[in-house]
Formats: sequence, C-alpha cells, structure tokens
Amino acid sequence: MAGMQEFTTRPELAGTFGMVASTHWLASAVGMAVLEAGGNAFDAAVATGLVLQVVEPHLNGPGGEVPIIGYSAGHGGEFVINGQGTAPAAATLEAFGELGVEDLVPGNGLLPATVPGAFGGWMLLLQRYGTLRLRDVMSYAIGHAGDGYPMLPGASAAIDAMAETFTLHWPTSAEIYLADGTPAPGSRFANKVLADTYARVLAEAEAASASRDEQIEAARRV
Repeated sequence: MAGMQEFTTRPELAGTFGMVASTHWLASAVGMAVLEAGGNAFDAAVATGLVLQVVEPHLNGPGGEVPIIGYSAGHGGEFVINGQGTAPAAATLEAFGELGVEDLVPGNGLLPATVPGAFGGWMLLLQRYGTLRLRDVMSYAIGHAGDGYPMLPGASAAIDAMAETFTLHWPTSAEIYLADGTPAPGSRFANKVLADTYARVLAEAEAASASRDEQIEAARRV
C-alpha cells in the first residue's frame, strides 16, 4: 500500500483485522460486530446472512436458498455447502399430473415451492466451521426484525408491486407488509412475525440441549 492512490469512488480497502462486505450496511455492520466480539469469518457470515433475510425481504428470506463457497485453512481448504432448496418427496410427475399440471409447473404459489435450504445451510456452516453459540449469531436478526429497520426503496417498490397478489392470494403476507399500506422508502419497518419465529427457534434449540452443536442441530429441526 505504498504511495498515494488516485481518487476513485470505489477505493481499494485494506486492513489487518477483518472485513465484511454485503449488500446492506446493517448486515455488514453486524458481521464486523461478530468479528470484533471474537467470532471467526464463518460466525460473521452466518450473522450477516440472517440479518439480510430481515432487511432485504425482496431478495432473500428464511424460505429461500443459499449456495456457500468457503475456505478454511484449518479444515483442508475450499468447501461448498449446498443450501439450495430440494423438491419435496411427494412432488412427483404423477402427483403433478393428478393435479392437472401437464407441461410446466406454475411460477408461483405452493406447487413450485421447494423445501427451504437457506436456514439449514447457514446452520450447517455455523456448526461445522464457526465457533460461537447460536444465540451469539441469531440475536442480531431477532433485534432488527423486532425493533425495525429502514425500508429500502427497492423493497418498498417490490412490496407495492405485489400488493394485489398479497391481498388476494397471500393474506398473511399482506398482514405483515401491508398492515399500514405499502411501507414508504426510509420508513422504519418491523417484522414481528419473523422476530418471533427466530426467537422461538432459538428458545426451543436452547431448551433442547446445553451443547453448542446440539443446539444448532435442534434449530435446524425446528
């Protein structure tokens, strides 16, 4: 890093402790907080990912997917965790045929839904490669979901575009995202249902065992 860099709005960043990059400033801040609290890169990644499920609901969520590519010097180098959703066991060609689906599976609704892989993928990363306990990484997402966060313009636009679908077909989504109309960009928005869900997962996991690994496995089952 010798010498002065030419000015750019995309400067080169360098450090000796750690760095977190994500698509949302709150998630990145959470990742750095985990590093500063003594967690490793994988602990930080899990906490960051769970917060992204809260603050960027138009891009990802607990019902989504996460392909993970990692590197661990202590575990033999590169690794991949496939947190992508799998088709339900009963989603056979025969079953779709009996439902009158002949050519293409519908693009939305319950029929095309996969078994969610995102939460299980993050938990597997935490269990195998992380060091912190479940509460240490989940508490940030629970806090942001329960206390609220600034609604992104992109998320506001996506919710507004889905308003009719939510109202007519997905009423529980309407209850969460349209309780007071489309949330305005920059307004403080809280997702109490998601906060309560994650809090229940954590409570049941901690009640299941005092062991770190067993708590994480319990959270995946919940």
